[in-house]
Amino acid sequence: MLTKQRHQLILQRLSEQKIVKLKELVELTASSESTIRRDLTDLEAEGYLERVHGGATLVARYEEEPTFEEKRDQHVDEKVAIARKAATFIEDGMSVYLDAGTTTQAMVPFLDGKDVIVVTNSLPIANDLFDLDIKTFVIGGELKRSTQALVGYNARESMMNYRVDLAFLGINGVDLEAGYTTPDPEEALVKKTAIELAREAYILADDSKFGKRSFSRVAPLEAATLVTWSDSTSVSSIQSITKVVNAQ
Repeated sequence: MLTKQRHQLILQRLSEQKIVKLKELVELTASSESTIRRDLTDLEAEGYLERVHGGATLVARYEEEPTFEEKRDQHVDEKVAIARKAATFIEDGMSVYLDAGTTTQAMVPFLDGKDVIVVTNSLPIANDLFDLDIKTFVIGGELKRSTQALVGYNARESMMNYRVDLAFLGINGVDLEAGYTTPDPEEALVKKTAIELAREAYILADDSKFGKRSFSRVAPLEAATLVTWSDSTSVSSIQSITKVVNAQ
């Protein structure tokens, strides 16, 4: 059995039972204990599960993330300013990744008339791009109801088919020590993969995200340029670690 197939079986069983024993996974996948131990180590590193004595358990979600609709009505002026600035980095002929989120969605009107190809994990963004007749690829994965995003291991595997010039991502927390974070490990995995596959990555965040830490780490601050709208003194601290573009 291929590694991908074993991982899918392990995660499916965990979603059903919340906790599984090593012996059970050995029987389920017809694999050796050493193989399953490696699988559990890999899945733990990706934020899907936590290894416990004799098996594994699903990672708990410690935060209730606001819904897409709730986020859409927050910090509207800042989001539009950030989106407008971010869109200026996109040139004709480029391929770009737009992560699910209300700030990244705000970029779409500024792409009108540009000759670009877009990859996204967001159904609302895909619909907006369709209306503008922009060539769009939507990755696969599990559809998360609250954010209308395609997430998880299958989403990551789908993304591996693409290489993009630029990636633009939303985020929940920007912290000097914790880096870029988000509540859901399955969304974190997709964001992390997008950063890895892009020639350049940009995080879009207003200063309400500064100093915040969410459950799942996406990347260190230096992994992406921060595009923000802020007169906060926190910006100067962040600038000592990574490039910051202020949309003010």
